[in-house]
Amino acid sequence: MLSIVKVPVFQFLGFILLSSFLYSQALVRHYTFVVEDTPYTRLCSTKNILTVNGQFPGPTLYVNKGDTIILDVYNKANYNITIHWHGVKQPRNPWSDGPEYITQCPIRSGERFSQKIILSNEEGTLWWHAHSDWSRATVHGAFVIYPNHNKGSGYPFPKPHADVPIIFSEWWKKDIVEVYNEFRRTGADPNISDAYTINGQPGHLYPCSKSDTYKLTVDQGKTYLLRLINAAVEDILFFAIANHQLTVVGTDGSYTKPFKTDYITISPGQTIDVLLETNQPPSHYYMAARVYSSAEGVDFDNTTTTALLQYNIGNKSTTPPSNPPLPYLPFYNDTKASVNFTGKLRSLANEDHPIDVPVNISSKLIFTVSVNTFPCANDSCLGPDGSRLSASMNNISFSLPSTDILKAYYNNISGVYGSQFPSKPPLVFNFTAETPPTYLNTPKKGTEVRVVEYNSTVEIVLQGTNLLAGTDHPMHLHGYSFYVVGWGFGNFDKEKDPLGYNLFDPPLQNTIAVPKNGWAAIRFKANNPGIYIYIYIYIYIYVA
Repeated sequence: MLSIVKVPVFQFLGFILLSSFLYSQALVRHYTFVVEDTPYTRLCSTKNILTVNGQFPGPTLYVNKGDTIILDVYNKANYNITIHWHGVKQPRNPWSDGPEYITQCPIRSGERFSQKIILSNEEGTLWWHAHSDWSRATVHGAFVIYPNHNKGSGYPFPKPHADVPIIFSEWWKKDIVEVYNEFRRTGADPNISDAYTINGQPGHLYPCSKSDTYKLTVDQGKTYLLRLINAAVEDILFFAIANHQLTVVGTDGSYTKPFKTDYITISPGQTIDVLLETNQPPSHYYMAARVYSSAEGVDFDNTTTTALLQYNIGNKSTTPPSNPPLPYLPFYNDTKASVNFTGKLRSLANEDHPIDVPVNISSKLIFTVSVNTFPCANDSCLGPDGSRLSASMNNISFSLPSTDILKAYYNNISGVYGSQFPSKPPLVFNFTAETPPTYLNTPKKGTEVRVVEYNSTVEIVLQGTNLLAGTDHPMHLHGYSFYVVGWGFGNFDKEKDPLGYNLFDPPLQNTIAVPKNGWAAIRFKANNPGIYIYIYIYIYIYVA
């Protein structure tokens, strides 16, 4: 889904002057990314993977709120590539947002692209990743945004002793391009990963991996800020540290009311900031993560990745025991545990960190989110009943164009996209029925956008369906953060459910998971012109 907003010149100039005043201490920082194949050994075998600057995960960038980045990307790989800055709003600068054929053409092999990343009110942990096919499986890294230069510590909590990015990702023994191409060719579910990783390492439970397990060395009696990032391609994960509670203080580049928890649930693309107090007897404690998968009858990677939290004793680290206990993690399909965690997220909503939740809504939208199929000739595909798996929003499965949509809009190139993305489901049925009619499984194909007016206030209700396989649906909106004002199970009731919305301190996020056979309601103000995708399976939103 896409949306378009037109901005008067005086408003644009006012924005520039205001921004210059607010971020007078901001810096312009320059970085270089070289995208190239690099040999890496995991799970007893070596293969080439696509990397940035030879690193997996890629380099962590440290900046301050309001800074601007000039990034030169050199593509030395054999494939096209783009880089997306996940959670960065890029005010009035959609040309550097990253999604191929939406805001830009991909960077071709052997070419260079200079990208401008403009920060505004983001503060905390975000991340960057490739936005071409599945290359983000290995092309990704942390993006740490500290408070303003002139605000001292700036944290709404005591300054931690240190902060550490913790990146979850996946590893396939096969080449990821082969995995993706086979998925596209057969129409079946993609091959599941062979391991999950923490900061690039699978951990001691996998073959040939124990000695390289990621280790975080800490001092007793300190507080550490862990910046958790889920860079897994598809999977929601549970995470915990043995014998330690975590205090959640932020998500998706925004602070939250602190709350203690024994585990966290983190969707693909999401970031969560937690404080770790090293208040246990000096020893080794396992950190661990494994999948949350709610879809019935669908294969998933049921392995567990681990890392070690090791305490210092004087100038020496403790000797690891042969088998430290694993932390408790909820069962793989524990939907209650998943929503119990995410339902606790609340914005700070105080004088230093105010919120601005839209109350009077001018554009109300309802989008169904479904897993679907397309028929194949002679039932020749390997999806259900010989079909090809797909997905849709409001019964439209997105078709990627060959010309980027932003270019088509600004150059008035016709035939690239349509502007008829529906504001509500064209087919109304019992979305979460146990056995919906099978004729609903096949959606339409299209490259459709949704136009929204500049400065309009938007509410989108994302309604999951039980077509083919009811499951949680991770969703990410480019160009904006949004307030999650409500969620629930079953079919959304437009009369009753809004009465329970949280308009006082809803979390400000850019990535959420619509619960299995449930719904989520988000609100934002359409004040950032451009073309931005609302991505579940390549469905887009467009503001110009």
